[in-house]
Order: sequence, then C-alpha cells, then structure tokens
Amino acid sequence: MIGAGVSGLTACKSLSDFGIPHTCFEASDDVGGNWYFQNPNGVSSAYRSLHIDISKPSISFRDFPMPDRYPDYPHHTHIFEWLRDYADAFALRERIRFNTRVARAERGAAGGWRITLDDGSQHSFDALLVCNGHHWSARRPQFPGTFDGPVIHSHDYVDPSDPLDLYGKRVLVVGIGNSAVDIVSELGRKTVAEVAFISTRSGAYVVPKYLFGKPADQVVKTNPRIPLGLQRRMGRILPRVFSGRMEDFGLPTPDHNFLDAHPTVSSELLGRLGAGDAVAKVDVEELQGDRVRFRDGSVERVDAIIYATGYNISFPFFEEDFISAPENVIPLYKRMLKPGLDDVAFIGLGQPIPTIFPFSELQSKLAARWLHGDWAPPPQAEMVEEIKRDEAFHAGHFTNKPRHTMQLEWYSYERELLTRTIPAGQERARAGSPTGRDSAGRAASAGGAADGAPGVGVAA
Repeated sequence: MIGAGVSGLTACKSLSDFGIPHTCFEASDDVGGNWYFQNPNGVSSAYRSLHIDISKPSISFRDFPMPDRYPDYPHHTHIFEWLRDYADAFALRERIRFNTRVARAERGAAGGWRITLDDGSQHSFDALLVCNGHHWSARRPQFPGTFDGPVIHSHDYVDPSDPLDLYGKRVLVVGIGNSAVDIVSELGRKTVAEVAFISTRSGAYVVPKYLFGKPADQVVKTNPRIPLGLQRRMGRILPRVFSGRMEDFGLPTPDHNFLDAHPTVSSELLGRLGAGDAVAKVDVEELQGDRVRFRDGSVERVDAIIYATGYNISFPFFEEDFISAPENVIPLYKRMLKPGLDDVAFIGLGQPIPTIFPFSELQSKLAARWLHGDWAPPPQAEMVEEIKRDEAFHAGHFTNKPRHTMQLEWYSYERELLTRTIPAGQERARAGSPTGRDSAGRAASAGGAADGAPGVGVAA
C-alpha cells in the first residue's frame, strides 16, 4: 500500500478488519497526507488558514465520526488531529513504515508486485493498493509572454508572507476553485495586499457556506432516488437565490450551468469583490514583464502571480507506459479497478461531490472484500461497458476539463455500491468467479502468489 493519508488510512483499517496482512509505505514521518500542514514529504497543499469547505457531518467517516467539539467547518489542524486519532484508535501505525518512499512498483509477468524503496531494498507482495492522492503534482498554465516577478502555485502558498512577502503587493491569482478564492479572500484585505486580482477563464457559481443558518451541504443534497438530470435542472435557480448574478461582482458569466462544473464554496469572496479589495478579471491573454494583459484588453500591473490551477494525476513509481493519466483521464471500474489487472486497486482517485472522506472509506471496504475473496468484479468486458456508463452518468454533464475527469455524485455512487455493486460481486464470489481472490489476497485465477509474497502492499 502506498500512502497513509485519508485513503491509505481507511485502506489499512479495512484490511485489518478482514485480517488481511499488509504493509503501508509512507514517505512522511506521520499520517495525514494532505492534511499534515507543512508535511516533510513535500506534497501537502494545506495553507495556514485552510478550513475545509465541506461541513463536519459530510466529512466524517462512518466508522469514526468527527468529535462534537469540532466546528462546522474544521481547520486543517482539526482534521490532522482527527486522522491521527483514527490511526491510534484502530492501531494502524504498527502496519505503516514511515519515512519510507516507494521508488518503483513493478508488476510481475504472472501477477504479484515488486516494490523498490528509495534505499534500494525490494519487497514482494500479492497485491497493491495505490493511495498516493491527486492533490500534489501541480498543474500550471502556459501563457504567451514572460513575467518578471515571482510565480508560485497555490500548492506552495502558506500565508501572505510565506513563501513570498505579498504585503502591499498587487497579486494575481489565476483560477476560481476553492483554493483560489480562499487565497484571494485572505490577500484581499486592506491590511494585506494592495489589491488581489482573480482571473478565471470559465467563471464559476460561488455558493456561501451557510444557508438558512445551516451548513450549505446539509441543506442542499442530491437524492439518489430522483433523476439527477431533473435535480440539476431544478437546481439552476439556486445560485441566483443564494448569491445573485456573478456578473454583478465583476466575474464573467459562467460558461456552464450550475452543477455542470464543481461549485466554488466561499462566504468571503463576493464580499471582497463588492468592497473593491479584490478585483475580478477574465482569462490571461499575455504576460508582459511587470504587467498582465487580459482577454478583454485590460492591462494591470502585477507584482506576483499565484496559479491555483489544479493538479495532475501522477504515479511516479509506475513506468509511464504501464499506468498513466494523460489529461487526468484514467478509466477505472467504480473509480478503483483497471480492467485486465487483477491485483491492483486505486483508493480515493475521484472527485466526489461533496467530499472524498466517506468515498475513500467505502472504496477501502470494497477493496478489502475483494482481497479477502468475499467480492469479485464482473468480467473484463462488462467492466469496460460499466465504466463508460458510469462516466456518462457522473461526469458526462461536466465541462470537458482535466479538473472534471474524475467527478462523481457521491450519494448516487454510494447507493449503487451498497445496493447493487457489492451484492452482485458477493454473488459472483460465492459462485467461484474466475475474477475473484482467495482469502489471502491472491488472484484466484493466478495460481497463487509470487514466491514469498507477504499479503498486500499499500503505498503514498
């Protein structure tokens, strides 16, 4: 197993619940992954002021709810504390090798995995769970021209003085996702930057964190029993009710309908724009030394640029021709299994609405059933057809961008797995499906494990 963030921890717990021997390799000195602020493994994107934009009930694991003492929208320190408590409550640390980075993961010709660590040592396993996350390999746009000032990605942003001194500066933030609006809201105070510009190519619908005094995601939820297309059409009026017209705040008209792109959650951005502390701009046309020209012809002097432009899906331990995700596209059965490979699963490799936490937990439970031999996927041809159906259902209505290739509607996904996918797979396993596994985690069709292969490797 690779990684001891959210996905790696839920995988470790689920494997432990089923008595499956496993080893988790974690490059850092502690659990938490992205929620470990200034993580020494260098891949955490948490900034000092970060509060999650999904409320506590939605974030909580089914097996380990967040404490009542936490606020509605926990700070990253709360989430890190909670993940550490989760690891301790279920004795997960004893199976995690900290300060251990996976350099290479290679699949044997007859199955099984050889894991090479940074120190050159090699270890063999029957199966591999990939839990390395997808918010660490920064994606940067390529604009014509050159810029004379400093440029960073939001992944590197810590606060207004780290890694750049942005006090009194004219700062351009490119992007309108949740990190972008958080950073603009923080910089767009008269006590911080001179002005914070926010540039967006496609616009967005900005939704407040609270509706009628309650967290927004607890008020507005999709219902998996009602057609999603109908719910989306009915929901198009909601941004006007909650926030008004985006154009009234200087933002461009969104080039999509509400919920046809990931919504942006912020209770501060529109206030900053309305006060003039932040200024909305359209997409960048050209970098011009100490200035930036935008597609509407306007030009602004800029001291620093922050690209809040998302991330690439990356597996640095795989050979590129083995498994890769060009333009962030990687077709997986239930966002977990790659057809044709019966000994590797991906955990947490999705962009569920509203959040990844219960998604990773449910996927981990399914992966443990699969490795235990209690569940079997359908034949390869059926997997391929179901991938197409799922992608059309979950992401077909989203704008065609790398940001949206892994979108899925969580409540529908959860209901389908619990009511159809898991029961059907259990029936296949009981019937002796050739795609199943034995209780030691070995592929039933592979004639056993590689010599000396000890259980499951979980890697980050």
